Amino acid sequence: MSTIQIKDEHGVRIITINRPEKRNALNLEMYTALREYLIQGDADNAINAFLIKGQDDCFTAGNDVADFLKNSDLGPEHPAFKFLFSLLDLKKPLLAAVSGPAVGIGTTLLLHCDLVYADESAKFQLPFTNLALVPEAGSSLLLPHLIGHQRAAELLLLGESFDAQQAKTFGVINDVVANAQLQEVALQQAKKIAAKPPQSIQATKALMRPDTTALHAKMTAELKEFAVRLQSDEAKAQFKAFLNR
Repeated sequence: MSTIQIKDEHGVRIITINRPEKRNALNLEMYTALREYLIQGDADNAINAFLIKGQDDCFTAGNDVADFLKNSDLGPEHPAFKFLFSLLDLKKPLLAAVSGPAVGIGTTLLLHCDLVYADESAKFQLPFTNLALVPEAGSSLLLPHLIGHQRAAELLLLGESFDAQQAKTFGVINDVVANAQLQEVALQQAKKIAAKPPQSIQATKALMRPDTTALHAKMTAELKEFAVRLQSDEAKAQFKAFLNR
């Protein structure tokens, strides 16, 4: 069964991360599929919005560390690199429904979403410094802009988890929804957007978008430093400890 599944429904492309045996950890093949499904949907006039989700108990545990370490050359052709930059070019609204852990990319991805809903089981974390790495996906720019420098520093420097109510207070998510209703609520919101005049929706999203030139430059700088940190002795020690847990 595919680890990234899609279903198109009433103008919404529903993208499901489906690797529950690995807590939906993303490998390079999954990054490639995510990017392709977004690009295809953005070019399809029958699709007017995207909804990304995991299972009822897990959004994503972040990167598949073993797979990532085997493919650690973070050049422009790296699947994770290409996926992240595809988010900058997305014309149509992107929504997310979050249950359980949303670790690393599971949280930074949300900063590129237009609407995010989570249930009370959701746990968010930006554990980059815990692994001797640095932030990615433009989060070192987007997060301080969203929640202020001190709050962003708390999340990025300490790397501790925070719950759905905190995420709502910070403005990282729109609302906290009961687990049994989460998927339905998120999909209904996506359908509402998909039913509106698409050119108006896309123009509004474009006007709300932050300075993409600055964001592109920040993401490039992050990934360059990420690649350097990934080869450092302290990162190798942290990853060894992580894999031996």
